Amino acid sequence: MFRSWPIGPAIILVALQISIGEKSCVLWSSAGPVVLNGSTFDVYCTYNCKSKQYIYSGSPPQKQSHRVFNDTTIYLKIFNLTSITTFSCQCEDSHAPDPCGQDISIGYPPACPKDIFCDYEIQNLRSGVVNCSWDGGQNTSLLHHFVLRVRTVSGNATEGLLQFSVSNKEPKRLSVNFNMSRSVDLISLWVHAQNSLGSAVSAAVNYTLNDIARPLAPILGQPDCSSRECKLKVEQSLNVSYLEIQYRADHQQWNSNTSSQTRSIGSLEPYRLYHFRARSKFHSGFWSSWSSNVSGWTQEEAPARALNVWIVRGPDSKTMTVLWKEPSVSISRGKITQYTVRVSSPSLNLIVNVSADSRNYTVPLCSHYEVTVWAHNSKGMSPPATMTSLYTEGKPLQDVRATMNGNESVTISWREPELTPAMYVVELYPEDFLLNEFRWVWRNKSETTADLSGIEPNKCYEGTVYVLYNKSLVGKTRFNQVAALESKPERSPSFEAKDKGNKVIITWKRLPRKFRMGCITQYTIYIEGSTGYHENYSVGASETTLEIKDLSPDIYTLWMTASTAKGEGPKSLKGKVPIKQDNHPSLLLEYLVAVLMVLLLLCLCQSPVVKQRFWELFRCLMLDVVPDPANSKWAKECIKEKGRLSIQLLSGGSTSTEKEEDTNLVDVEELFKQTTDTPLPTGDSTQLISRSPDADLTTLMYPALTTYIKSLSHDSDTNTTVDYISSDGPENMEEREDEDVFGGMSFLPSQSIFFTEMLQFDGKLTLDAVKIDCSDMQIT
Repeated sequence: MFRSWPIGPAIILVALQISIGEKSCVLWSSAGPVVLNGSTFDVYCTYNCKSKQYIYSGSPPQKQSHRVFNDTTIYLKIFNLTSITTFSCQCEDSHAPDPCGQDISIGYPPACPKDIFCDYEIQNLRSGVVNCSWDGGQNTSLLHHFVLRVRTVSGNATEGLLQFSVSNKEPKRLSVNFNMSRSVDLISLWVHAQNSLGSAVSAAVNYTLNDIARPLAPILGQPDCSSRECKLKVEQSLNVSYLEIQYRADHQQWNSNTSSQTRSIGSLEPYRLYHFRARSKFHSGFWSSWSSNVSGWTQEEAPARALNVWIVRGPDSKTMTVLWKEPSVSISRGKITQYTVRVSSPSLNLIVNVSADSRNYTVPLCSHYEVTVWAHNSKGMSPPATMTSLYTEGKPLQDVRATMNGNESVTISWREPELTPAMYVVELYPEDFLLNEFRWVWRNKSETTADLSGIEPNKCYEGTVYVLYNKSLVGKTRFNQVAALESKPERSPSFEAKDKGNKVIITWKRLPRKFRMGCITQYTIYIEGSTGYHENYSVGASETTLEIKDLSPDIYTLWMTASTAKGEGPKSLKGKVPIKQDNHPSLLLEYLVAVLMVLLLLCLCQSPVVKQRFWELFRCLMLDVVPDPANSKWAKECIKEKGRLSIQLLSGGSTSTEKEEDTNLVDVEELFKQTTDTPLPTGDSTQLISRSPDADLTTLMYPALTTYIKSLSHDSDTNTTVDYISSDGPENMEEREDEDVFGGMSFLPSQSIFFTEMLQFDGKLTLDAVKIDCSDMQIT
């Protein structure tokens, strides 16, 4: 309910204010400056000006349709006002004094305070502090004044009334603290609330102070911890009946230990940072406030379990990398100081220690290996974690799928296999494998899904699920690529195009990862000719080359794009490739001509005349200097034979500068022996075996008919250098034609056709007769 002002006295007051000359007008409300929310009332304006008068309201001010009360006063009827509103009055006269105005506030009268609660914190043996709080009710947009009245009782006497005032515009939970002697047994209290629209009083609440007493919060000292237990020092100002100590490791729930005597906490985990707090209580009353937290580390123990280990093959397929995850505190039970890696195989036995910061180690790839990893702390080492390659490929999993779960995690699922598995391993890594982005998780045999978080947007992920039936039987299955917040590629790949005859070979590099914007599904190559030819080719995301065949002569324009599941990316820069007319004979025709030439050459080589002409050509390519047969070793040995060979020593075969004037003649005796069953020597075919004069001709090692020509110098019988000339008989010439004409020769070969024709087997023989002049040779 709001107050209404009498109209008569109000007009007299306004007239008095105007006569003083404060304003050109006075504005007031029939309900006062504060009204109940939703009220209907009148706003009056009294003027001292003679011109037209108006009432304005709102923000910005708007002229209202007013009513006339008398010659100097007008008024405005207000209906259901629900918000604070500003009203003003103004004259049209430009020389009139300043206008007048006022804010009309709205609100509610105060509600009755409720939920009064008090406690009594005993600070020493003589006194304590009483804290009382209450609910002031709803917000009324008005300033509230609260008065807490307290009546105390000590024994059978009433000691008096205490009052404590509080003002607040928002009557939320309000409180008052005041000292109270411990001699007081009972208190009775209530709250009085008041604002500009009314007042209210709460019901009285009675308390026995012992029932609301509570001690001060305990003070905890620094804990003294072993690996499984921490002991605490607790300071308390008064004797208490109960003590509760709570403890927790980081980010865990508080655990409680309540006792009147216990100051130690057991069953703790090694190498954990624990936080402690405490509170106390008298035999009756309330628990004290919690003490400040204190913290302490438990001591270390040797690691509890083996590491989580996995092995991947390097991108070069020549190395393998052993990976392990940093053990949790519950496994490490201390600060890891180092890791030990052992690799055993038929070709490698390696033991190496790596730093505590390492999470992988790369070794040469072995066909059969066993890898073991240990973790060390100050108290010992973990059990061994072993992986081996000695396993058989088992049946792979079916229905393996990867599905985005929101934008930051992916779920990999699979169907449970027919055989009972022992364990699953799920690999996940971005496309273009990088070791520092590789992740894997183990799943037990009862699970068929794995959730991996931390998926980056616009990045393509792939991976594999392994099923371990036992240590020697493993199956693996790759799953589909998946990406979060995928979109079209931002760029196209750069390519090169080369023409080769009537085809074009196009090569390109895969798009850099930051431009793919997801998983590339295909590349598309477009080709256009100047004569209207147009074609496009789609290839898989793993391809990097394309060959376009059977193109007609033209100038072709090429470009390409990359696509994801969200669509095709921008076009690349265009390139031009000319395909020219092929004026050269076909490759098949070239092969045919070459074959015919080879066949013709083979046919010509079968003719003896052609063979002879080729032989003449090869003989002319040999050295011009012919050794002197008179100086051969055979000539020395054959001197014992009967007969003499008359040979003229030519100056061309000697190193002497003197020219012989007379021709020296020697007798010639021809010795022929034909053998057919004597085996050929296995050594150099040009070596001839000498024989003694008395040897039987049937024991000669060369089966061919051989003529030995002896030559003795007429100048000396003792200092004679003897060489040999060996010639086959005419009937053996064709058999010797196929022998190597260059092997081991230090002299003209014995199978020369020309030499055989010139050599006569009767009469006298001179060096002039056996001299060979190649200058007369003609090759046709």
